[in-house]
Amino acid sequence: MDAEHRLLKPFEVAALLRVDPKTVTRWAVVGRIESIRTPGGHRRFRESDVRKLLEVDRVRDLREADRSDD
Repeated sequence: MDAEHRLLKPFEVAALLRVDPKTVTRWAVVGRIESIRTPGGHRRFRESDVRKLLEVDRVRDLREADRSDD
């Protein structure tokens, strides 16, 4: 299954983002990361969305580092 369609559990997302699984859930609630609900009510996250978030955060970190060097 490719990253576009693979669904991750909150603990898997948390490991990739290096945060607590509850943080991942909180981000989903406020809309920072999109989630899908299973028929049982559990959250799942598209791997492609998580990878995009990682890229955005890296870019933001790089920009902040550039500003601090001035």
